[in-house]
Amino acid sequence: MPQHALSLITERVRERVRRDGIDLTADRSIADRLVREEVQRYSERALGGAVPMLADEREAEKRILADLVGFGPLQPFLDDPNIEEIWINAPDQVFIARGGGSERTDIRLTSSQVRDLVERMLQSTGRRVDLSSPFVDASLPDGSRLHVVIPDVTRREWAINIRKFTRRISALADLVQRGSLTTEAAEFLRAAVRAGVNVIVSGATHAGKTTMLGALLAEAKERERIITVEETFELDLGGRDVVAMQCRQASLEGTGEITLRRLVKESLRMRPDRLVVGEVREAEALDLLIALNSGVPGACTVHANGARDALAKLSVLPLLAGRNIDASFVLPTVAGVVDLVVHCEQTADGHRRVAEIVAPTGVVDGGVVQAVSLFATTADGLRPTGMAPPRAAKFGAAALMPAGVA
Repeated sequence: MPQHALSLITERVRERVRRDGIDLTADRSIADRLVREEVQRYSERALGGAVPMLADEREAEKRILADLVGFGPLQPFLDDPNIEEIWINAPDQVFIARGGGSERTDIRLTSSQVRDLVERMLQSTGRRVDLSSPFVDASLPDGSRLHVVIPDVTRREWAINIRKFTRRISALADLVQRGSLTTEAAEFLRAAVRAGVNVIVSGATHAGKTTMLGALLAEAKERERIITVEETFELDLGGRDVVAMQCRQASLEGTGEITLRRLVKESLRMRPDRLVVGEVREAEALDLLIALNSGVPGACTVHANGARDALAKLSVLPLLAGRNIDASFVLPTVAGVVDLVVHCEQTADGHRRVAEIVAPTGVVDGGVVQAVSLFATTADGLRPTGMAPPRAAKFGAAALMPAGVA
């Protein structure tokens, strides 16, 4: 399809928008109508031989709409449900991830196009990226997560990552259907969530931690009030009583920043039945432990190579809160409030699965939080080890017998 023809039609639409003072973002149907009209006019001229013919009018309309109200050449990737992530290393280096593997596309942008795309993506977020703030995390309208880094933090070009939000997985049953979780483990986790246990979801990058966390929370009781706090919105829970909060960057004057620690503290004033921290990375781990220690059921994700590594990391991160915090408080608190760790992994072929489910015993030995493995990966997949949860009081109080374990 001639690029010149698409550019000509796009410019005609923009002229009408400028002339009539139309806001295309306010109503998508207006953009659809204007593009359709201009494509028809162009085709009529093409029939008279004045301009080249369009090979496919519908495809032309889609590409023009992507330039006007979408994200240009990236829009087809965003619309493709099989593509998991998109990243740009340079204007002529656009990559996608599909089926757990990466591939370089034939998209060639200009530096100006890259900057325009980022500006359009940030338009509705209230966030910015500039020399004073060279990193930005933001959520796109469809829930996908945008991360941008600009020079001189990067060497020459803007680096952009878009981790797409998927609605294909909304419950533990979906994970069972995809082979990421066994029925036995799903039944146990469903009972655990309904019993109000505190769950840590661990794993490396791209292991499916956020997806697992969302699937777990989908099993919460219908009347449960869930408060989520995240650096950037990623979770999308369907409960009837859910409040989602995200951090805020400082203004140009350096004021107005809202940190994850602040959000955790504020959430406790909002009558949560369950507190969820999207990802624990730093000193907010202390505030989460204090909240869990006060009796508020909670959940979070942690980057870690294994379930026991996650417990070790959660025992160290609170120390970042200051020198007045020491291991004599943190270690027994982690041992006492964390009920389960669900560890996720990505296999060599890109498949995401639950690799292990462990339960702390409540004991600290030699500076290590002790835990037993309830489910472990064997040659036959994820199987129960025969061990029962060392602390089953919450299951008993909720009259829920954990299925799938001894």
